[in-house]
Order: sequence, then C-alpha cells, then structure tokens
Amino acid sequence: MSAQDVRKTLDTAVASRGFDPERNPEIAFYGGTFTRLPFDKMTELLNATEPYIRQGLFKTIRVSTRPDALADRRLDTLKYYHVETVELGVQSMDDKVLSLTNRGHGSSDTINAFEKLKDAGFRVGMQLMPGLPGDSAEGFFETVEKVVALKPDMVRIYPALVIKGTEMAEWYENGRYKPLELKEAVDLCSKACMRIEAEGIPVIRIGLMSSPSLLEKGQILGGPWHCAFGFLVRSEIFRVRMAGSLPGPGKASEIMIYANKRDIPLIRGYKNEGMKWIEMKSGARVSDVREGSAISRGTIRVECL
Repeated sequence: MSAQDVRKTLDTAVASRGFDPERNPEIAFYGGTFTRLPFDKMTELLNATEPYIRQGLFKTIRVSTRPDALADRRLDTLKYYHVETVELGVQSMDDKVLSLTNRGHGSSDTINAFEKLKDAGFRVGMQLMPGLPGDSAEGFFETVEKVVALKPDMVRIYPALVIKGTEMAEWYENGRYKPLELKEAVDLCSKACMRIEAEGIPVIRIGLMSSPSLLEKGQILGGPWHCAFGFLVRSEIFRVRMAGSLPGPGKASEIMIYANKRDIPLIRGYKNEGMKWIEMKSGARVSDVREGSAISRGTIRVECL
C-alpha cells in the first residue's frame, strides 16, 4: 500500500452515501505488522491520513501489530499521528503453541507489550486464534483466562484456517495437523466469547473477515471457514441463554416466541437452524417468532398455545 492508496481509499469512504463523521469513524491499518514496516514507510502512510484527521472527517486511527514490534520510537510516532488503538496479534498465551507455530514471541512478550501500550495511553485489543497446532480446548480456555486477567479494551477471535502456501498447509496435507471442525469451533468461540464479555470486555469480531483473495477457489484448504461464522457463534450464545426460558418436552405442543426485534435473526439462526433447535429442545412446534414490546435484548417471552 502507498500513501496514494490510503488517500484514494479515504476519499472513497468520505464520498460514500453512508459516511457520517458524527459517528466518529476510524481509520484502520490491518493485514500485517504495521510497526515492522520500514520507518519511513510507516510515517508516509500515517502522514497521508493527516488532512482527513485535521478536517474532522476521521477522529482516530487503529493499527494491528505483533507483541514484539513496539520500539519506543514507533510508539511515539503512532501517538503523534493520532493512533488511539493498537491491536496485538496474541493468538495464544501458551508458549508451547507459540513455539510450535513459529510465532517468534512468547506469552511474556504479550504481557510486556500490553503493559507498555497501556502505560503509553493506548487502547489495546487482543486477537486470539483457537485451533492452532499443538493447542487444545483446555489450552485455549487457559489463554482466555490469561487475556481476561489483563483486561484488554477489546478482543477478536479468529479460528485457525489452513491457507494455501503456508507451512500449516504442508502439515495439514501430510497429516501432521488437524484443524477444528466447524461445530467444534462454534462451541469453543461461543464459550470464550461469553467468558470474555462476562468481564465487560467486548468481543468485536468473531471469524476471519472474507476478502476476494481468500474466497478464491482452493485458497482455504481446511478449517472451520463459514461465510457467517460470527453469526453462528452469536446464535449459539443466544440459544444457551434462552434455553431456560423454553418449556420442557411434553409441556406444550405449540409455542409463540416474543423477542426484541434485533434478536429475532439470532433466534431463527442460520437457515432457520435455531428454530429446529428450539423445537428439538422443547418438543413443541414454533408457531412464530415475533417482536415483543418492552422485551430487552438477550431475553425472550414464550407463550404456550
């Protein structure tokens, strides 16, 4: 990416019909280790954002980077150019997993990076990756607990995928690595998300964002890829939370469910999988799911017909 690319992207965003500077839009640099770019390149990209910040079109900038790429000079530059949030590619807090996957840093680097960023006044996000080689469900939940203890400002969860041309692809093809199944990944991520958000830490994304290159045939060789992975996880979380509000088998032959308007898609689930789950759980046919007045988010009211 060049400074010209940055300006072109921002001009396109500003010109779009949905752009509203009153909503405090943010500029984000993702897709690599931003603070490992050549210093002149990093400042060139940040400098390209200056006119847009000065005009009040964008308020702040966020970048993603590695826990071991936070030289003081780089952090001073980020502060100068209005970077407010730094997201760390943590992936795991298990040193054995980090070593096996050649991450080049350990869990202590993550802790030190987090403390350094917070001391410098940045908001800090953490990106986690369940399903890496050498990881397990128990190991991943230990990672979650260690991250929760640090109290980051936000978390993203990306289950590991096998991408063509990577070392993990070689391991996968040689039988040395078995990625998570979709159902397994949804279960892991839903439990992790509930644990993290129970501590008041928002999980702002679940699942890798699709891109034209990623969606090319043959790019994803294995792993729990789904075009609506985050929705699957959020639907699973809602099912867990509403299970206690459903009648038990034999209590009703038909039910009507009332919910907050924004929760209705989560109740129905992807391709109505949620409706099938409710009917299996309750033993009753679901007549409909309707908007209910004064029903708060995350709750339902069930009427037995």
